[in-house]
Amino acid sequence: MDFRDELPVDHRLARVYRAGAGLCGVALLVFGCLGLSDGLAFFSTTGERVAGLSSNGLLSLISIATAGVLITGAVIGGNTASTTNIAVGGLFVLSGFVNLALLDSGVNVLAFRIPNVVFSFVMGLIIATFGMYGRVSAKLPLDNPYWRHRHPGSVPPGVARQLASPPGRTGVAGPAR
Repeated sequence: MDFRDELPVDHRLARVYRAGAGLCGVALLVFGCLGLSDGLAFFSTTGERVAGLSSNGLLSLISIATAGVLITGAVIGGNTASTTNIAVGGLFVLSGFVNLALLDSGVNVLAFRIPNVVFSFVMGLIIATFGMYGRVSAKLPLDNPYWRHRHPGSVPPGVARQLASPPGRTGVAGPAR
């Protein structure tokens, strides 16, 4: 079974996935470009402050590469953007835990400090939330495209009619023409 078989392709939530990937990608791109423009040492473990965070050349380069992945996902859109957001968000949270363990050690090649760890956790949760929006929940509504795709024969008859043909709009003086 292919994971993509369970995901509907044409749904309005694709705009949320695309916007989330694009916005977070642009933020990371700006951070990475600011770091590279300052001419930071590539493997410095002390780092310099860039936009309130500690950074070095390697972290700036990784930020630009990650921004490229997110922006590519945003350009492709749809399920690709959603899956990209979930994966990158998870990697950000994992990076936060790993770099928290490496603080104040000689192995801290990304020059992380506590604000970087907090940023990694927060950005990871934001990116992953954009990816999971409308896709992961205990109680998805019946009109959710993921629920309908996973339960094709389970829609109650009354709800199926409502989903197939939305009711006509009524105006102030009666039905719309």
